[in-house]
Amino acid sequence: MNVALWIIAGVLAAVCLVGSSKMFVPQEKLAAMGSSAQWVLEFSPGALKAIGAVELLAAAGLILPAVLDIAPVLVPLAATGLVLLFACAVTMRLRRGEKATIAGDLIYLALATFVAWGRFGPESFTG
Repeated sequence: MNVALWIIAGVLAAVCLVGSSKMFVPQEKLAAMGSSAQWVLEFSPGALKAIGAVELLAAAGLILPAVLDIAPVLVPLAATGLVLLFACAVTMRLRRGEKATIAGDLIYLALATFVAWGRFGPESFTG
């Protein structure tokens, strides 16, 4: 299970690194990426930068603490933060009626939940 947790954490970190581009890409360019990206128009540019920063921190928090053996308890905390982020994303998609695009967010939510559970529980770095 440890290998599965590492793989899933790596996938989530990669997804978050891509998502952190919200810090640098203008809101209009993000919205032009397709109909599933129209949600960015409901947020201020500052809020989008904050979401991107959270995703960047989550990407780092999923991998670096365990690899560097510096406060590895941050790994399940980062995964828990992602659970909250993706729960908000699912809620936003439901509110906007974007049921066709909600599947990705639900999958990421499930993966982040699995990593949080695994790293707090049976495959904890502290145990």
